[in-house]
Amino acid sequence: MIWDIDFAKQLRHGSSSFDLQVAFQSDAQRLVLFGPSGAGKTQTLKVVAGLVRADSGHVRIAGRTLFSTAQRVNLSPQRRHLAYVFQDYALFPHLSVRQNIAFGRRAGWTNPPRGVRHDAVDRWIETFNLQSVADHHPHQVSGGQRQRTALARALMNDPTALLLDEPFSALDKGLRQRLREDLARLQRKLEIPMLMITHDDDDVRLLADEVVHLRAGRVAPAADAREAEAA
Repeated sequence: MIWDIDFAKQLRHGSSSFDLQVAFQSDAQRLVLFGPSGAGKTQTLKVVAGLVRADSGHVRIAGRTLFSTAQRVNLSPQRRHLAYVFQDYALFPHLSVRQNIAFGRRAGWTNPPRGVRHDAVDRWIETFNLQSVADHHPHQVSGGQRQRTALARALMNDPTALLLDEPFSALDKGLRQRLREDLARLQRKLEIPMLMITHDDDDVRLLADEVVHLRAGRVAPAADAREAEAA
């Protein structure tokens, strides 16, 4: 089993609260969490990544327990060995494309030197066709190049799974289509399990082997979720 997720988490903001109770199992290489804004998709991804601690339950990926209240296991994000690409890419603005990618291999928060050279860095720069902008800063490159830089950084340490938070939402329609195709080819080449969240039907159509529908913090049957979102 690749994905074995079953957890509860109460999120509080002032006097209001939001209850996440998410449970699903899947052997899909490309699994999509689909649902409207506010359904709990991003918080679910953060629980899987270890950026948010669940109140109870477990998170297991490819047979490895990353979190379990019953077993008293709660691995840090670093020890979970997952690649996480944020919706806004979270690139360091003061670092070049090359330095941002190299940052994925460094322990701690020390910036890689500007002229950093490493075989793995060079390989990912070439894989994502970033040679011409390797010494540029994020504000000097296109949205697609920023996304590819974030992907390259996330994949630097050969993670066991790739987590993507709305990876195409900041891009125009034509670029989204091309990058979906690029991501599909890359995932097939690397054979890395991928968990992506989206509310875009085109992402589902082109990238999902299986879909988990989230609605108001719960996993909903596909038919019920589609009916609610069409209303």
